[in-house]
Amino acid sequence: MTSVELLDLLESNTAMLRNYILDALPKDHSVPEIDLLYKMMRDYPSRPSKCLRPSLSMLACETLGGKIEDMMVTAAALEIFQNWVLIHDDIEDQSEFRRGSPVLQKLHGLPLAINAGDALHAKMWGLLTKNCDVLGDKLAHLIMKEFVKMVDETTEGQHVELGWIEKNRWDLSEDDYFLMVQKKTSWYTCVAPCRLGHLVASRKPISKNDFVRFGIDLGIGFQIRDDILNLTADRRYGKEIAGDIVEGKRTLVLINLLEVAGARDKEIVKAIMKKRKAKSQKDVQKVLEFMKKYGSIDYAKNRAEEFSQSALKQFEQIFGHAPNTKAKIRLRSLVEYMIVRDW
Repeated sequence: MTSVELLDLLESNTAMLRNYILDALPKDHSVPEIDLLYKMMRDYPSRPSKCLRPSLSMLACETLGGKIEDMMVTAAALEIFQNWVLIHDDIEDQSEFRRGSPVLQKLHGLPLAINAGDALHAKMWGLLTKNCDVLGDKLAHLIMKEFVKMVDETTEGQHVELGWIEKNRWDLSEDDYFLMVQKKTSWYTCVAPCRLGHLVASRKPISKNDFVRFGIDLGIGFQIRDDILNLTADRRYGKEIAGDIVEGKRTLVLINLLEVAGARDKEIVKAIMKKRKAKSQKDVQKVLEFMKKYGSIDYAKNRAEEFSQSALKQFEQIFGHAPNTKAKIRLRSLVEYMIVRDW
């Protein structure tokens, strides 16, 4: 499958899911304040998105013999999860842009943005109850349990990262980073979508370890790639370029830089990073120069490749027995895209 064909598929899935989600969300209200809440809830779901996570779940389901129409509720709930998490994440990270536009708190203020995220969170659970009618109570309950696990893992990973920032910690190792990423990113980006696709396809409980190693490695490769894109991508990336430096993110690139830089340069980097949001453009450029000088971006690329190759080997072990259908070809193409994308 060519990259153009894959992007067309993602665009088609995104349009389908966006329509489904916007139909499921409240549209307007006679009370102006509630009407604004509804508009804010619909904001992030209306913005440009690739819908990678629900697409992964749908293709995994179809590859394993399931039907796309049986996945619609669950896939849409995954995308709603992504959106309410991003609202809160943008607040916690003090971000400026999301998907090419100002973040919700910049448009409407912090209290209203928090409340809109909470309301969207509740709609996710409300949507999932529809699986009782589509798939039956037993399977719907198993899907809800997977969502509970996904929320637990994601919020634990987010808390770890926020804790590093709150305590101004810089004494971090690669293993610290990998643990945070497998919880914050891998679980809801890769592990849960695959497990949910398998659940709907098989219609029976799955082992607690199914797809976990594959999803963790794929998610780590995906996140490292995202960290690199934040430093090197063009405006298609949808967030402020080098925003991770501005926000003080402990990325693999930065952790490596602090490990290999000379003593004087290391202190300069730490002094800049401790400024949090008060960094100047000159500060950001200085850190970028050090990352290039010490080869930290290239190092991260190599580590991303290691995790990506591991994930691809596990893909063959998990899905190798499945018939070589169009869905399987698309699924492998999506997995490959997630680890080599340039925006």
